Amino acid sequence: MKKNLSGLGAQLKDKLIQQSLERRLRQAGQAVAPASGTSAGAAHHAVAEQFRRFDQHPGYQQFRILDEGRKQLGIADPFFKLHEGCASAHTQIAGKDLLNFASYNYLGLNGHPHVNAAAVAAIQNYGTSVSASRIVSGERPVHQRLEAGIAGIYDCDDALVFVSGHATNVTTIGYLFGPRDLIVHDELVHNSVLQGIQLSGAKRLPFPHNDWAALDALLSRQRGEFERALIVVEGIYSMDGDFPDLPRFIELRDRHRCFLMVDEAHSLGVMGQRGHGIREHFGLRGSEVDIWMGTLSKTLAGCGGYIAGQQALIDNLKCFAPGFLYSVGMSPPLAAASLAALECLHAEPERVARLQANGQYFLERARAARIDTGHSTGHAVVPTIVGSSVRATRLSAALLAEGINVQPILYPAVPERSARLRFFMCSEHSRDELDYAVEQTARALATTR
Repeated sequence: MKKNLSGLGAQLKDKLIQQSLERRLRQAGQAVAPASGTSAGAAHHAVAEQFRRFDQHPGYQQFRILDEGRKQLGIADPFFKLHEGCASAHTQIAGKDLLNFASYNYLGLNGHPHVNAAAVAAIQNYGTSVSASRIVSGERPVHQRLEAGIAGIYDCDDALVFVSGHATNVTTIGYLFGPRDLIVHDELVHNSVLQGIQLSGAKRLPFPHNDWAALDALLSRQRGEFERALIVVEGIYSMDGDFPDLPRFIELRDRHRCFLMVDEAHSLGVMGQRGHGIREHFGLRGSEVDIWMGTLSKTLAGCGGYIAGQQALIDNLKCFAPGFLYSVGMSPPLAAASLAALECLHAEPERVARLQANGQYFLERARAARIDTGHSTGHAVVPTIVGSSVRATRLSAALLAEGINVQPILYPAVPERSARLRFFMCSEHSRDELDYAVEQTARALATTR
């Protein structure tokens, strides 16, 4: 009885700390209005000290509150773990070999001999940098070959690669659309889409996750008030591991005369028999989507992003999109690595089959163990939803002690009730490793509060 009471007391303490943290976070996020009643000429003397110090910035204050709360709860920092080698199905942290579920290396191509050799050859031919924006003097043959390969995946006229996946969405949306336009998006789209919309100045309206009927109703009310309109969805949603009924969204694109953009950051190499993404999964023509976007840092073992589509779209972005025009060209070894990974995707389709089989197997085993996997379809991303940031962090630490590296996703990245662990699948995981991960997760859930 004494032990049970002790456990209840610890849980109550955790809950009180959690409530205190949430309250302080809300307070920290509230802007403090400048003092009133001062003349325009003396306004600079009335600026509060907090507006001149980075340690008083609301974001840093939130960080301090969360960090203090973590220490009060006796929880180790789960972030910025130092990996000491190539992170694939396994990784090395603090000298220990770990089963790894925290990397985007879906097909195990990061570290593949062909990919490594291509990067080394590019360094020998071009060095580590092109040392200029591509429009000035940074163009290299490897850029053009990579873009042609990506365009081929989507059966599109052309493609364009950018040095940052995040910046790809920001600069593409921010440049193409403006204040007279409407952008409607799934409520769970990536931050880069939201930043791009903010930059554009377009009217932003979210719709419920994967709810094409709600989008239809929204567009019926709003479309006529704007010039251009853009619908944005993702191929696979990185927090939940599910995907949209894309043909339905294509119907709405045509009915309401909109553009349609699909972010394939997590679906290229993952969906479709050959790993060609959500287009192949549904058997669609490339022209049925106006803007295909994706990243090079996941399946393609590099870094950066891309846009694929009509020639007019690519030429427009190539000449005028600030994030491309004013940025140095992609580093040659990174472009070469992604091109080689694309070649491996074509040459080794069995990797795609293994990944898809692993994802389905892990999902089935997790559900059999009564683990809450949300709406995941088993395509590379499978969450374990636990409903508490504190619990998610403790579960991550408990699994690390058992040789499993999996990251917690915490409030405010997701709502507190949706705090979770997020498992990324890899084609190189074995069935025994997947069984072990599910068994240890179920055990940790039963013993960690």
